[in-house]
Formats: sequence, structure tokens, C-alpha cells
Amino acid sequence: MMEHDDILSVIEGMLFLSGDDGLTIKQISSVLELNKKDATSYMDELIQIENERKIKGFELVNYGGVFKFITLSKHHYIYQRMVEQNENSLSNAALETLAIIAYNQPITRLHVEEIRGVGCDAMIRKLVAKALIKEVGREDTPGKPILYGVTDEFMDAFSLASLDELPQLKELQDDFDQDDIFNTKYTESLQEQ
Repeated sequence: MMEHDDILSVIEGMLFLSGDDGLTIKQISSVLELNKKDATSYMDELIQIENERKIKGFELVNYGGVFKFITLSKHHYIYQRMVEQNENSLSNAALETLAIIAYNQPITRLHVEEIRGVGCDAMIRKLVAKALIKEVGREDTPGKPILYGVTDEFMDAFSLASLDELPQLKELQDDFDQDDIFNTKYTESLQEQ
């Protein structure tokens, strides 16, 4: 059995992980195997602890039986500015992931990762959150992985009427040898020194 403070700590972590969805007493009691009365008591105590903190950037609220962390309304204008600045920029990794999805849709995360050569889970979550890509179905293979495609917001953001307006990718030659290209460029750079 967990200690009292550990239970409070776990609930706080659960609330953080739940994000905007928040948690109900039923969910908290189910996960922690508590009765509803005890779960409610822990939540009341956690709210009191959070309210007594002197420095905080968020508060714990209960909206319609759903507990969640929200930012303080007095700082809304600053948070809004941050969101607006972040909305308009995508990292190179996000743009690369987005391009792969646009050119190959519908495509699974695993296939995107095979093309990029690195994990793309965070980038895909970011692009979904920005509504630039969405789930468009499930692949008919074991595990039924999610297939992703671009959204109308993607089309608007890039001023496209259709995907046919995307720049054409140059066809790769069948005899393309990446090691040879690397060695050629490496040799050229040594000769220039």
C-alpha cells in the first residue's frame, strides 16, 4: 500500500498526464483502487495544497466533476502570445515529417520513421495538435496502425487547392549509391583544402 503523500504525488502526476481531458473521481478511484470517498478526500486535500502554494503558474480546478490543471487567467495574455508565436513556426523536423505525410498519404507512423530514419512520435503528435494532419483510417495489417493524412488546415496553411499543386519530387535513379555520393563529396572537399 502506498503512503499518503505518495498517493497525492501520484494523483498530481495523473492529472498532469491527463492534460485537458482531466480526471473524474471515478477514474482516480479506479486506477488507484480507492473507494470514491477516499479519492474525493485526496482530491480535496490536493486542491488545498495547490491553493496554498505561493508561486504557481497553474491551478487545480473541478469543472463539472472533472479535475484538471489550468493556467492562471491573470496571465492569459502572455500565454496567448506564446501560443500565437508557436502556431506560426514549425521546426525542420516537423516540416520534414509533414512533407513525408503529404507526399505519401495515407501513411503510418512507422513508415514515416522508416523514411526519416528517426522516431517521429512527438512530431506526429505536434502536427496532429496543430491540426495539420489527422487520422484517416487504419492499415489492414496486424495491430491496425493508424494511417495519417493532411487536413484542410494544411491545405489552407500552404495555400493549396489540391495535393497536385505540391512540387514534384525528382525520381531517384535505381542505381543510386549513397555511399558513393558520400565518398565523392568527401573526396571533393579534401581536394579543395
